[in-house]
Amino acid sequence: MTYQHYIDGEWTDGHGADTFESTNPATGETLGEFRRGTTDDVDDAVAAADAVEDEWQSLSRIERAEYLWDIYHELKDRHQELGEVVTKECGKEISEGKADVAEAWHMVEWAAGDARHPSGDVVPSEIADKDAYMRRKPRGVVGCITPWNFPVAIPFWHMAVALVEGNTVVWKPAEQTPWCGQIIAEMFEDAGIPDGVFNMVQGFGDAGARIVDDDRVDTVLFTGSAEVGQEVAQKVAESPGKLAACEMGGKNGIVVTEEADLDIAVHSAVMSSFKTTGQRCVSSERLIVHEDVYDEFKERYVEVAEKVAVGDPLDEGTFMGPAIEPEHVEKIQKYNELAREEAKNVLVDRTEFEADEIPEGHEDGNWVGPFVYEVDYSPDLRSIKEEVFGPHVALIEYSGDIERAVEIHNDTPYGLAGAVISEDYRQINYYRDNAEVGLAYGNLPCIGAEVQLPFGGVKKSGNGYPSAREVIEAVTERTAWTLNNSKDIQMAQGLSADIKTEDD
Repeated sequence: MTYQHYIDGEWTDGHGADTFESTNPATGETLGEFRRGTTDDVDDAVAAADAVEDEWQSLSRIERAEYLWDIYHELKDRHQELGEVVTKECGKEISEGKADVAEAWHMVEWAAGDARHPSGDVVPSEIADKDAYMRRKPRGVVGCITPWNFPVAIPFWHMAVALVEGNTVVWKPAEQTPWCGQIIAEMFEDAGIPDGVFNMVQGFGDAGARIVDDDRVDTVLFTGSAEVGQEVAQKVAESPGKLAACEMGGKNGIVVTEEADLDIAVHSAVMSSFKTTGQRCVSSERLIVHEDVYDEFKERYVEVAEKVAVGDPLDEGTFMGPAIEPEHVEKIQKYNELAREEAKNVLVDRTEFEADEIPEGHEDGNWVGPFVYEVDYSPDLRSIKEEVFGPHVALIEYSGDIERAVEIHNDTPYGLAGAVISEDYRQINYYRDNAEVGLAYGNLPCIGAEVQLPFGGVKKSGNGYPSAREVIEAVTERTAWTLNNSKDIQMAQGLSADIKTEDD
């Protein structure tokens, strides 16, 4: 069958005749055929969301959250099954596929539970007879554009809070993972969410661009590449009153100081570099290591990188699955070639696999392994400035103090995530205060997201938080209220409230 869009409570072929396929990146197998959304389909979805906005907002936050609790239970009950779907469609090894689903129910749990928590602030007024407070209200229609590497978790990062706060949603899943999008839409249908409150249009960049362009969309939530995110932010900035929250890429670094525990350092670096085949926005492509521990760290890190288990992502013995698609393998290969030109030394080169390294039945997969090189640091090197989004890692030796390490760390246009490995709390605190990142980790891999924390970056990595708890700032507006309890009018700052006329 060819899967459809979900618009205004109905499954529909939409206006276009074109379809596209979802492909297993480990095997090349076709997983499903899907309708490709058109701009007219997006128009229909936005119109549906806009039409029911007032009706949805008339419900209490608690009533709106009730729809999400059904989805929460379904995500938990189908943990193994949906984890396998994630793994089949985006290539993450199975523990990561299951963690993606767990993260989704954590976000739904947080958002639905937050419906019963206080919302807004009571603020003291300098006038005793006045009450001052702030109330939140939903912005309206929220457009959500989500990536393929977390095809279940991130959609709920965007949508769960948006819906509880009273917004309606138009969502475009990533074109690489439409099967996950199909299942999520089925969950909303099963939960009985009112027609038009949740809408899904499958498709490509043209459908996403139409969501961004539509004047009826009040907030755009985007997670994806810096290049596309910057276009989204720029376009939205041209529409007064419209907001965009964009979480984008990174060229993330780990600082390993002379005071580091090298067991923690190597473990953290391997996790940060190679989990999800380096295809996380928080993956680390730069390891900045002090000269006193550099040789030992390099030896131990390289030993693991040469042996990292790359293979069938459904096999629990696999650490790294395939890249998402052939075009992305070509991108990784291009950057590996650039690094060969700029590197002092290539330490690990598993860019291309021999036939006997590929699991049986997976010959058509998008295989690429770890690539590790060392450079003499220079701010002019492209290989340590541009995001690869793959298992491509530079080792950079530094001498001197933590200040020098952080200076190198910050020398990138990105600012999403980073980590410092040290047993010296002063070094950790210096990194904390001076690293230009939105997500920081101490003695840990620079991966991992807990939904009760903000998730986003600075510089080229983002202009807001379209995910986790801070998304509430993007999908609501604050109204500052001042209420007079007196029969007289008194003003703050000593401003006179006397009305004077020519008769006075």
